[in-house]
Amino acid sequence: MLDFNSHFHLSMDWDWLFEFLKGMVKPVAALTVVLLAVLLSFMQNLGLEKEMIYSIFRAFLQLSIIGFVLQFIFNQDNSGWIVLAYLFMVSVAGYTAGQRAKHVPRGKYVAGVSILAGTTLTMFVLVVLNVFPFTPRYIIPVAGMMVGNAMTVTGVTMKRLRDDIKLQMSLVETALALGATPRQTTLEQVKRALVISLSPVLDNAKTVGLISLPGAMTGLIMGGASPLEAIQLQIVVMNMLIGASTVSSIMSTYLCWPAFFTKAYQLETKVFSSD
Repeated sequence: MLDFNSHFHLSMDWDWLFEFLKGMVKPVAALTVVLLAVLLSFMQNLGLEKEMIYSIFRAFLQLSIIGFVLQFIFNQDNSGWIVLAYLFMVSVAGYTAGQRAKHVPRGKYVAGVSILAGTTLTMFVLVVLNVFPFTPRYIIPVAGMMVGNAMTVTGVTMKRLRDDIKLQMSLVETALALGATPRQTTLEQVKRALVISLSPVLDNAKTVGLISLPGAMTGLIMGGASPLEAIQLQIVVMNMLIGASTVSSIMSTYLCWPAFFTKAYQLETKVFSSD
């Protein structure tokens, strides 16, 4: 039989689960708006009902799992867990961005390395300047925001660059025939791809606080922080997102454009033959 102390510790061990289930009441109640969306989809014959239900179920499952994982990592006094979590996020982001630019040779590798370079450099600067302490509670959420934005920008950059070169193949081939290097012939396409991919990030920075309150700022305010403290963190977040996204997108162009050409400085036609 268990003595009193053992029973007490066992009860304490399960308190976190009871608190978690109690806290899930409101998220479950919020499913009402999803059911409304499902009903509207059905009434309009959109055929999105199954995808909506699957998406929200997957989000619930993923967030619940990552919540337990983060709770475990936050309780560990080991920086190795930070690196492991960060590399996992970069791997998933690289795969996802590579899927968007699936016609770019070694797209997943290029995206992964680009995201790793951009976010690592940005994170290193923030830690060195003591903007954030190197602890799981700060680094993992911050890294997640940077990796997510870098993933989106990198995927768009790679896809757009490849599509633009395909649309202007004759112009590129003419420039190559006149003696231009591959980098010179695709300079305008690279610029266009970067401008298009980075524009949403820059537009978001221009309108932040005017149209909507970003997630980090909203979370702090709802958590009890003063608006002034919230905007200080949000300014840091916007700066790091622009920095990481810019480095990652530029890096992706340098890594992927050589695959568009042969060693003889000719277009690699098989890269542009499929869609």
